[in-house]
Amino acid sequence: MLQSSQCWRRAVARASSFMRAAAAVLIAATALQAATLPAGFSESTYASGLSSPTAMQFAPDGRLFVSEKGGTLRVVKNGVLLATPFLTITVDQAGERGLLGVAFDPNFAANQYVYVYHTVPAGPGVTLHNRISRFTANGDVALAGSAVAIVDLDPLVNASNHNGGAIDFGPDGKLYIAVGDNGNPVQGQQMFTRHGKMLRYNADGSIPTDNPFYASANVTGQNRAIWALGVRNPFTFAFNPGGSPAMMINDVGEVTWEEANVGVAGANYGWATTEGDFNAATFPAFTRPHLAYPHSGGTTSGCAITGGAFYAPAVPNFPSQYQGMYFFADYCSGWIKYVDPTAVFPNRNQPVLSDFASGINQPVSLRVGPDGALYYLAIGSGSVGRVAFGSSSPGILTQPANRTVTVGQPATFTVVASGAAPLAYQWQRNNQNINGATSASYTLANAQPANNGDTFRVNVSNGSGNLFSNAATLTVTTNTAPTATITAPAATLLYTGGMRVDFAGTGTDLEDGARPASAFTWRVDFHHDAHTHPFVAPTSGIASGFFDIPTAGETSANVWYRIYLTVVDSQGLSSTVTRDIQPRKARITLTTSPAGLQLTLDGQPVTAPVTFDGVVGIQRTLGAAAQTLGGTTYAFTGWSDGGAPSHAIATPAVDTTFTATFQAQIVSGPPAPPAAFASVVNGATVRLTWNRSAGAQGYRLEAGTASGLADLVNADIGDVTAFEGLVPPGTYFVRVRAVNAQGASAPSNQVQVQVTTTAACTTAPPVPLGFTGQTGGLLASLTWLPAPAATDYVLDVGLAPGATLTMAAVGNVTRFQAVAAPGTYYTRLRAVNACGSSVASVEVPLTLACSPTAVVPQSFTVTTAGGVATLAWVAPLGAVSYRLQAGTAPGLSNVLDVDLGAVTSLGVPLGGVGAGTYYLRVVAASACGLGAPSNEAVLVVP
Repeated sequence: MLQSSQCWRRAVARASSFMRAAAAVLIAATALQAATLPAGFSESTYASGLSSPTAMQFAPDGRLFVSEKGGTLRVVKNGVLLATPFLTITVDQAGERGLLGVAFDPNFAANQYVYVYHTVPAGPGVTLHNRISRFTANGDVALAGSAVAIVDLDPLVNASNHNGGAIDFGPDGKLYIAVGDNGNPVQGQQMFTRHGKMLRYNADGSIPTDNPFYASANVTGQNRAIWALGVRNPFTFAFNPGGSPAMMINDVGEVTWEEANVGVAGANYGWATTEGDFNAATFPAFTRPHLAYPHSGGTTSGCAITGGAFYAPAVPNFPSQYQGMYFFADYCSGWIKYVDPTAVFPNRNQPVLSDFASGINQPVSLRVGPDGALYYLAIGSGSVGRVAFGSSSPGILTQPANRTVTVGQPATFTVVASGAAPLAYQWQRNNQNINGATSASYTLANAQPANNGDTFRVNVSNGSGNLFSNAATLTVTTNTAPTATITAPAATLLYTGGMRVDFAGTGTDLEDGARPASAFTWRVDFHHDAHTHPFVAPTSGIASGFFDIPTAGETSANVWYRIYLTVVDSQGLSSTVTRDIQPRKARITLTTSPAGLQLTLDGQPVTAPVTFDGVVGIQRTLGAAAQTLGGTTYAFTGWSDGGAPSHAIATPAVDTTFTATFQAQIVSGPPAPPAAFASVVNGATVRLTWNRSAGAQGYRLEAGTASGLADLVNADIGDVTAFEGLVPPGTYFVRVRAVNAQGASAPSNQVQVQVTTTAACTTAPPVPLGFTGQTGGLLASLTWLPAPAATDYVLDVGLAPGATLTMAAVGNVTRFQAVAAPGTYYTRLRAVNACGSSVASVEVPLTLACSPTAVVPQSFTVTTAGGVATLAWVAPLGAVSYRLQAGTAPGLSNVLDVDLGAVTSLGVPLGGVGAGTYYLRVVAASACGLGAPSNEAVLVVP
């Protein structure tokens, strides 16, 4: 039997390895940087001192308007940043929200209309959402009381990223609006939401009747404003005043590609099904990007395309070779490149990109000024830079700053200069040259009391002239800097989606003693791969606080949060410390039965099996639909977690496999009509439900203005048994049909739906129904039915009936899983939306405990066909992986005892396996360790 054992191991290893193998902005202001430019170009600072600038736009009269994330719109007039903002509005500035865009009415000279894109905070009767508002200018400030809401966009979930935010008027006089997918990739392809779209409106907020989808049967209400779809986060776009192409849309990518797409009415740019370039024959309905550059690999790499401008000014400043070029910037790499927008690239994945500038501190916007210069907005330095051709003598972008240091500490002085290369530097102390001090920075290594009051300046020179900087003064003090300490969270904390993170710290100073809360400033940044996003803006005056980890948004597992604490003493010296908190991760495996079918993950197609890491608690969207493979049509029959064909999950706390089961279908005609068609209305939110029809591969929704008509909607909505969306006021007659390859069924029963308001909700959602729970060892799994108009669910957990130990928002999901300590827990659920919270659901007690039989695979079977033994079993709740055991007698494992990973079926080639009778079983591993084996199956190898 030794030979048989080795053959078994080789066969199982081959099968297992085959299955496994198949498987933008930082808030804190930093120093200006001088850009590296082509010969003959020079750079100057047009404006500085901006706080988290997000967008800029030149007014027709030449003033430059700059939006700041916190809600102020600033004016730069004749090169001077005016002290009084044009306007200040209240915004939600969490993450990437805030004041994000600015545009001017085409008839600005007569009506003085200024438009802004901003995030409206949630409040009583108000959902969190983005809005385009119009203000009337009164000189350099907005006219009091002139605010008009032009467009209110769809509600935002708790993901604070992917807002888009760019707005501008096109040459047709229409208002174009770029809207991100709000961290939910599937929305890019959904026509019942404006997320993940380019929108087109009239200046007054009405919808042009010549929009490409205005008359489409499956597009209603405000969704008729959709002009193009399939974008992820179109942070910027630009119109071409010089001809063709007329428009370019910059779409920030996920983990691989950045895109610039030619703006075309009705185009579908493919997100989330595709990213970057693709084969047009594979996706004939999608529009390929005009250019795409990768996140890694040489000088063309980046991570976020955040600025774009066509160089076609009325009065050019650049040489003729730049006329008509499209300039674009990358936030992470800090460069500006340009490309011929009319060129047809031989390899669209590696377009011909030309270098222009580098070394910019996080550019977010580009504009060509009326003077023909190129202006860039750098959020990292809070400044506007101006690049022009000529004027190559030295210029000072950043003057040396005064320094205060403790005796014995180093003091560094830095200048940022522009001008024709090469630049030479000579530092002076008290107007006398310092030997060897010939760099852009000078450091006095050991400051002493005798240096107190010394001044430092630098002479910058090149072949065209020289220029002295301002003098900076050194203050040397015996005062010591304070000590900052972060006491919470613990350095070992692992966060999960939906978790509340408490932070606290202390500050002490040798001279002052304990520092008060007024001396503290906190900031939190969200790190994704090699770049950062703002999360909690700098907040002063508190010694402790908390923030909530969202459950939606970035789905990558390569993320973490960095908490900053700065403490200042009474003399102005400060110290900053940081603490990183890492995510708790779990591995998810998606499989199909039979194997090898296609699924979607967050809207992107994947071929099962596929395994990936995720942050526990972060929402992911799993999808399965009927499909044809090898000439056989497979109908979807169910997910292992009981979810709908397309449903959201919260990443489980333990490694988990989700299996989509399909059945080979013999089609004998159209399916039966759906039964039990019903509707629920809450405000403008309508939820439709029906029973699944035998033989159905999808469903078609019909809605009309009178009984039996389908003059408003007649559209396929996929293989679902529920549909929810916002509907404009009116009375509608609605029904649904089941469809398959043989045709459509007769209609279901018809319901009359009446909507009387534009508000997303008028009451709190109803109590969640069907709230049930299961346990598998130490894993608790809770499921429920969706409550109409709910945007989130809150789980209430106690240690006694009716008691509450903790309450936690779990996101807009219908399933929640978590590993907890042994014990009995009493759980209830509430549905919430902007209008309030439901009462608690029925209470479900759950007892978590470990025992040999707590997590045991069920229905283990072995079948043979074509020289392959197929092993299959039903996954028990709580299992994260399995071991296969085989022996020559019942209960023995003398032939095989091997780890299979997170699978629920396995094909084992029998070639080379010795003849004999084998007794097989599988054992599940869970948070409780290895459990008892499954039932035993017999395999006879002749």
